[in-house]
Amino acid sequence: MKNPRFKGYISDVGGPTANFRLPSCEFQKEHGLCKNRKCLAPKPCENLIADHTDYIELLRKLRKIDGIKRVFVRSGIRYDYFLADKSDEFLDELVRYHVSGQLRVAPEHCSQVVLDRMGKPHIEAYKRFSEKFYRATKQIGKEQYIVPYLMSSHPGCTLKEAVELAVFLKREKIHPEQVQDFYPTPGTISTAMFYTGLDPYTLKEVYVPKAPEEKAMQRALMQYFIPKNREIVYKALKRAGRLDLVGSTKNCLITAPKTASQTKNTARQKRGADKKRGKRNFKKT
Repeated sequence: MKNPRFKGYISDVGGPTANFRLPSCEFQKEHGLCKNRKCLAPKPCENLIADHTDYIELLRKLRKIDGIKRVFVRSGIRYDYFLADKSDEFLDELVRYHVSGQLRVAPEHCSQVVLDRMGKPHIEAYKRFSEKFYRATKQIGKEQYIVPYLMSSHPGCTLKEAVELAVFLKREKIHPEQVQDFYPTPGTISTAMFYTGLDPYTLKEVYVPKAPEEKAMQRALMQYFIPKNREIVYKALKRAGRLDLVGSTKNCLITAPKTASQTKNTARQKRGADKKRGKRNFKKT
């Protein structure tokens, strides 16, 4: 029996790691994950089995169901896992059938220091995937975009790395509408670093940004282009010793904030203009 409220659109299939559905390798099936090793970061393990066949077949079956109009992959995919697959078959079907205008992926940062703490691949992997995605999208004549998920204040991220991310975003012409401040969640390596200040793999100290002012600075740097953030971004750049990024040249993040005297002069000029405008209106009446 069909539900009259269902219009034929499946909003998401697979969750935030939609395409990474199988065990990483034959060893993992029997023994679990390798100790102190990561399957994809900073580079894919040579034993990794990257195969999208199962996921492609699932999406094809869903498209063939009577009454299904569109099937979307909205939560995101593991682009690093995709890059490990020698075939582009999955990408071709993804951009043709399963992107609802925007595809979410999670580079999370651009700094190698921070990405290593996260257990994520370096930013070059994101850039390679982005190039492939836009090339494939252009070939089929569609207008589709990547929406990157980004995070501030992760353990290991100082203001230096936060500024590095802001510069990367400007260079790549990425203007994130939403940004995420790190929040500890149970059962993760990142949370262990947050509470202990140590890397659990090496027991070496890890810088953890916890002060509200710095966390606000890191978050604002990712949206440096928003006018209301200019003052706090300026403070962040000054603290990081990067006032070279303040000015009017193309490489700068913000223009210099007005001084108190400049603000007073602007207000005085505005009052003067208002008085003149009032006199002209009075004469007309």
